[in-house]
Amino acid sequence: MDLLSDILRTMQLSGTLYFRTSFTAPWGVDVPPFQNVSRFHYAHRGRCFVHVGDETAPVLLNQGDLIIVTRGAGHRISDPVDAAAESVDRVVEASGFTGEGTLVYGGETSGHETQLVCGHFTFDPEARHILLDSLPDHICLRDYGKSTPDWLNDTLKIIGGEAGTETMGSDLIALKLSEIIYTQAIRAFMSNQGRARKGLAGFTDPHISRVLQTIHTSPEHPWTVAELAQIAGLSRTAFSTRFHELLTQTPLAYMTAWRMQLARRLLIDSRLAIIEIAERSGYRSEAAFGRVFKRHFDTPPASYRRNAITRPAV
Repeated sequence: MDLLSDILRTMQLSGTLYFRTSFTAPWGVDVPPFQNVSRFHYAHRGRCFVHVGDETAPVLLNQGDLIIVTRGAGHRISDPVDAAAESVDRVVEASGFTGEGTLVYGGETSGHETQLVCGHFTFDPEARHILLDSLPDHICLRDYGKSTPDWLNDTLKIIGGEAGTETMGSDLIALKLSEIIYTQAIRAFMSNQGRARKGLAGFTDPHISRVLQTIHTSPEHPWTVAELAQIAGLSRTAFSTRFHELLTQTPLAYMTAWRMQLARRLLIDSRLAIIEIAERSGYRSEAAFGRVFKRHFDTPPASYRRNAITRPAV
């Protein structure tokens, strides 16, 4: 499995909310902050302004633009830029939106209309990875539909047409397609602006990305820095320096963090014996594995599994 797919699968990216809006100017919506989520707004028609967190300069979204608020920061969406904003709960209540159809809200006159397709995605609360941690608070991709492959442009049109309709299966279709959009957006950012961003640059660097793919393909192998440097085609010193500069951590620290994420999921999702999980995570001793796991999650593997089983579903 490729790197990005492997990371997002382990992070358990999951769509939890999806709707389409029809806002008529003037309008404004305050979206509160929320942990372990990414939200996106795609301008299917019209325009709007997005204020993210404490940033003073708003982002203008024109038709075809996509913005992802990567870590659930509070943000305000409006048109015009200085329009008064209501909380999203108040907007939903005032519009009479029931979760079906289109959320209609805004001025009483025939002002400028903005149609947004809005997605809300969650991640496993205890899943961590340098890739997502290194993303900026928001990503804006201009004219996203035209700058992506034809199939993706068609997908955006399908989502715009399906989201919020009452046609059978439309919600599921829009939700599943939206996960493709999210993944493609992150990939597009990494391939462009992300190349110069620490924590992300290693995933597109030809030397370091080979090593990352190797670690993800065989996390159970007892890799040494010398072996990884050989895979990268660099001397050990040059490899270690380059890896740390691009990913802000050492090769062994990255490998250990990834192994712990895999082990954590195996403890939750399987009934494998802890020694087998240890071996799949690159440890030949249950005791050694337990020490590293406790250092990462402040609890031994057996206790972590027991707590996960008894923890109520959110």
